[in-house]
Amino acid sequence: MELEKSLVSGSMSLLVLKLLQGGDLYGYQMIDELRRQSSDAFRLRAGTLYPLLHSLEEKGLVSAYEQAAESGKIRRYYHLTRQGRDALREKEASWNAYAQAMGRVLKGGACLA
Repeated sequence: MELEKSLVSGSMSLLVLKLLQGGDLYGYQMIDELRRQSSDAFRLRAGTLYPLLHSLEEKGLVSAYEQAAESGKIRRYYHLTRQGRDALREKEASWNAYAQAMGRVLKGGACLA
């Protein structure tokens, strides 16, 4: 089953920040890792990822640096900043509250005693 695009796009910055919590990654690593961790549910495209990364960088949530790969190709790696870690905690808490509320409604509401 394919996920609704509006649900995915609204949570993509959270997912990218979460990936970077595990360590520095370059763009295509993020695309592959997100696809792997989500069992192919999230199929992020470079044309979506890079503008998002630039936005996160402008906000100070990630920083970027270039490093040569073994092949000699220069890759741009992204690193989660302290401000990014703080934002990740806030976004995770917000997402968890939303998911719990959504779950309660989908299950018919909370039982009132």
